[in-house]
Amino acid sequence: MATKKEQIIVLGSGCAGLAAAIYASRGNLNPLVIEGNRRGGQLITTEEIENFPGFPDGIGGYELVERMRSQAEKFGARFSNDHILSMACAAGEISLRGSSAVNYATEALIIATGTDSKCLEIPGEVEYGGGKGVSVCATCDGPFFRGKEVAVIGGGDTALGEALFLSRICKKVYLIHRRDSFRGSKIMDHRVRSNAAISILLSAVVEEILGNGAGVTGIRLRNVGTEERKILPCSGVFIAAGHAPNSSFAAGILPLDSNGYFVASDEDPAAATFPGIFLAGDCADPAYQQAVIAAGTGARAAIAAERWLSGKS
Repeated sequence: MATKKEQIIVLGSGCAGLAAAIYASRGNLNPLVIEGNRRGGQLITTEEIENFPGFPDGIGGYELVERMRSQAEKFGARFSNDHILSMACAAGEISLRGSSAVNYATEALIIATGTDSKCLEIPGEVEYGGGKGVSVCATCDGPFFRGKEVAVIGGGDTALGEALFLSRICKKVYLIHRRDSFRGSKIMDHRVRSNAAISILLSAVVEEILGNGAGVTGIRLRNVGTEERKILPCSGVFIAAGHAPNSSFAAGILPLDSNGYFVASDEDPAAATFPGIFLAGDCADPAYQQAVIAAGTGARAAIAAERWLSGKS
């Protein structure tokens, strides 16, 4: 298997990875960006971003990511459509094993691998995925349910945003959350509650996704207070139950917290505990997970990497 040797590699092509690529390429580091399983990261599933500075009228997640990618390419960043399966660290070199027939070796590494949507791990979830009615992306799959009744599961801003998007094309949207209040921002909460097409079901847990073999026909709900169960008919189920960091490739090599997020060194919030490895974006941020913060930490990681590499020479 071939090995590509690089001065610096960026893992991830979301806001954090692309910001890191912009800063690293402008610093003449000639970075290689390994895009991962999802080019553009979670942000490409967001229909409209209203709180990213510089866009008073909002901007689509896909458009923002593509603009950042073009900017990185303009300054010389290179991109590889690969996914890293594992890594190893030795004095002076970091080794990465890709899913393609290529291994990578690099002096410096910026990890900006982001997060993936969590699964509910309930009956019917897997069976009715892959175009049969269960989805984690309303902007991707919502148009397939135009004029139908659908359910969104979750209580954060992602879930609320999915419900609002679907309310414009679906007959009815059921927004289901296991707690008695949403975890999302107040403005999103207000928009959801003011939308006549959205029916809110709080203190409710989805126990099973039902179907007829060809597609989803409904969900089985349990009220967490009364333990009452009922079947809610619907044609689509959109899961927005939080995120899990993409860190399994580094398990046992770099420290992770109890939820799998990367842990920075005590001396530098941009750096991991192994020299030459730097952290950026949601994979190291369980608290905020905002595009603007991810971009900022990407820039910080690239600056830290550039300084570290300069100190070696």
